[in-house]
Amino acid sequence: MKPLTRSLSMWTALAVGLVFAQNSMARELPDFTQLVEDAAPGVVNISTTRTAESYRTPFGNFGGQDMPEIFRHFFGDRFPVPPGGGHTEELQSLGSGFVIDEDGYIMTNAHVVDGADEITVRLNDRRDLKAELVGEDKKTDVAVLKVNAHDLPTLKLGDSEDLKVGEWVAAIGSPFGFDHSVTAGIISAINRTLPRDAYVPFIQTDVAINPGNSGGPLFNLDGEVVGINSQIFTRSGGFMGLSFAIPINVAMDVANQLRTEGHVTRGWLGVMIQPVSRDLAESFGMDKPEGALIADLDPEGPAAKDGLKAGDIVLSVNGEAVDRSSSLPRLIGQVKPDQDVELKVMRDGKTLTQTVTVGDWPDELSGNSSGHGGQTSPARLGVAVQSLSDDELERYGVDAGVLVADVDPRGVAAESGIRPGDIIVSVDQQAVESGRQLSDIVSKLPSDRAVPVRIYRDGSSLFVALRLGDE
Repeated sequence: MKPLTRSLSMWTALAVGLVFAQNSMARELPDFTQLVEDAAPGVVNISTTRTAESYRTPFGNFGGQDMPEIFRHFFGDRFPVPPGGGHTEELQSLGSGFVIDEDGYIMTNAHVVDGADEITVRLNDRRDLKAELVGEDKKTDVAVLKVNAHDLPTLKLGDSEDLKVGEWVAAIGSPFGFDHSVTAGIISAINRTLPRDAYVPFIQTDVAINPGNSGGPLFNLDGEVVGINSQIFTRSGGFMGLSFAIPINVAMDVANQLRTEGHVTRGWLGVMIQPVSRDLAESFGMDKPEGALIADLDPEGPAAKDGLKAGDIVLSVNGEAVDRSSSLPRLIGQVKPDQDVELKVMRDGKTLTQTVTVGDWPDELSGNSSGHGGQTSPARLGVAVQSLSDDELERYGVDAGVLVADVDPRGVAAESGIRPGDIIVSVDQQAVESGRQLSDIVSKLPSDRAVPVRIYRDGSSLFVALRLGDE
């Protein structure tokens, strides 16, 4: 019997040990119940409606955003529609947001409210209020709304600069319309740069984020908002373990500018950059690949005026290292226009310090729009452009012009048939030599008649008619 007693004692000890380990592990896991109870009243659901044109074709009904890729390849976004083939329909979308001011100011993502004809905010007490768009900044994907309400519950804001990889975070939002859903996870990475989002050092998490979560808050364990849930990486359309949030410090800087100025200003160097590969680093005599290589400069830009040259490699901005080329736009964008920055630059195998007075990002590249009215002329046009060097002008065979880098699919330029890659040579018989000149020309165009725009495309010139809508 003694061996049996010894065996029972061993199993008893093992069981006690497992229970103790489970209890110990449970104590170490975070408890979000109080956080949710305190924060939920400040989180809102956002729904929008907008009217879009849809097309009836022999192949089915679809609008510009839903056009099959094979048709887009041949026709762009302007599929030829037979008489009576078009009709309008009301589209709806859902998102999240949170209260940043008790007097009715709410923060969300710009893409949640982009193009909306009507915005409705549902508060935690189930009130549905119509919201006004105070302003949006598409480069950071931040928007500020205003509802007619007072004494609203606000959320505590944290400091996103204090975040550490591995710490716990939680999200509250409305995935698929389910109000105040809570998910949690950890921070997977910080200062993550995504394609087409060079101005946002994203927070990467494994918090489950799905359609409808966009614009909702990301909390630390102290119940402070440290980010705005903005994007997911997915191949299925749903959550796959990679979600990205805009740091709250970045978002609040944008929000404050939208509330006070109606638009956002950010620093601009006027350079085209490319990554420094290992082979390029070796060719420039560098020990390792780092920095941002200046491939070209806007001759009217701040960098060119203050002595930077093509072939320079920017290694740091005001002492902060440029580890990779994608870091440079973010670091310069944080600098206020007309302020000096100290750049550490490698040129001809030597390191030197160059002081540059940062310019204001040209309006036609800013992607800003404001709910206050008074849009800038590029917002009327809906294009992003970049200047061309003398060599590029010679190569294309034009005397003047700017390259169309991007086109808003709902802007008047897209409606006129202007595409990315086109070179705008003249507008209303006036030669275009820079982005700023284009901005000035467009600002003076009439809205009651079409004007000719000469563009260069695929080796030949053609004209398109541009008609601006009323501002």
